Amino acid sequence: MTRLDIISDPICPWCYIGKSNLDKALAARGTHPFEITWRPFQLNPDMPPEGMDRAAYLEAKFGGPEGAAQVYGRIEKAAADAGLEVDFAAMKRTPNTIDAHRLIRWSKIEDRQNVVVNQLFHRYFRQGQDISDHEVLRDVAKTAGMDEAVTARLLSGDADVSEVRAEDAEARKMGVQGVPCFIVGGSYAVSGAQPTETWTTIIDELLEKAATV
Repeated sequence: MTRLDIISDPICPWCYIGKSNLDKALAARGTHPFEITWRPFQLNPDMPPEGMDRAAYLEAKFGGPEGAAQVYGRIEKAAADAGLEVDFAAMKRTPNTIDAHRLIRWSKIEDRQNVVVNQLFHRYFRQGQDISDHEVLRDVAKTAGMDEAVTARLLSGDADVSEVRAEDAEARKMGVQGVPCFIVGGSYAVSGAQPTETWTTIIDELLEKAATV
């Protein structure tokens, strides 16, 4: 198997689109060479724990309402082209994602990462839920088949906060400045929400290489 580390943030729309494109390639090929691990990156590491009003955040980040509308107009089109339903109007707040990343980290132990990541994207982008809310995260864990009580106990403390921040810092040290970033085989990076065709090509090349070994 080839290790595929996906550096991502569950509030990043390009990460949602990139995952969808990758999933389509994996489904198209049926057999694939990847052992996938989701890695943390906070787009807003200085975000207050309670998050902030999303409209205010976007306007500050993109230079006012017109800039935000232009950027998210392109994102909305890209999401539609990927066949994704996104309800931007339902998203009232931009959350701090440290706890969502902790949940993703814990889900790896139980081989539930893909389900948890799917849930986080779905709840944020399609339902407008606050994925920093511990009640939401507990329900994500329950839906994914994780132990809700254990998750609640871990979320109530600071378990793995420093580990998540250290992984985020390591990604930045490696040169990651935006997400998604896919590290293939621990050796080369594929940046951005690549089209499905790019992933099918990569998968085919890896499978062909494996067959000749």
